[in-house]
Amino acid sequence: MSRRKTCREKLADDKGLPKVVPITGKMSKRWGTGTVVVPAPREVDAVMRRVPKGKVITINEIRAILARTHGATIGCPITTGIFAWLAAGAAAEDEAEGKTRITPYWRTLKAGGELNPKYPGGVAGQRARLEAEGHTIVARGTRLFVAEHERPLVKGALDA
Repeated sequence: MSRRKTCREKLADDKGLPKVVPITGKMSKRWGTGTVVVPAPREVDAVMRRVPKGKVITINEIRAILARTHGATIGCPITTGIFAWLAAGAAAEDEAEGKTRITPYWRTLKAGGELNPKYPGGVAGQRARLEAEGHTIVARGTRLFVAEHERPLVKGALDA
């Protein structure tokens, strides 16, 4: 029986990515026409690593950066989200081994500035890290968001 790959191993496996493909089929109903970039896992991690302390970025902003980098209309919403989760998992593995320079995954938010329950430590862990960096967390119903999340990054500041 083979062992499962770690998040770090999955993050390092580009599987022939990135690639830019036409928007077709069901995707065109939601996203229109043009092209979509399916990023490499390490590209998503690289953008996440560049978010400085005290700042945040949303997954949609990461998608926009990747689209601009590759000359595509949009960044793939599914793979970008999966690869952000992998980057978070790899960072948690690194942290568990005592590494101090890890991807600051807690600074990457879901669309609309929402905290991500799928990250290591869940929303409680993400909230604690964000509050330690000076962010205010607000509840909207049962979900948690970073207040004024749209302001912290200068547009285009993280473009490659």
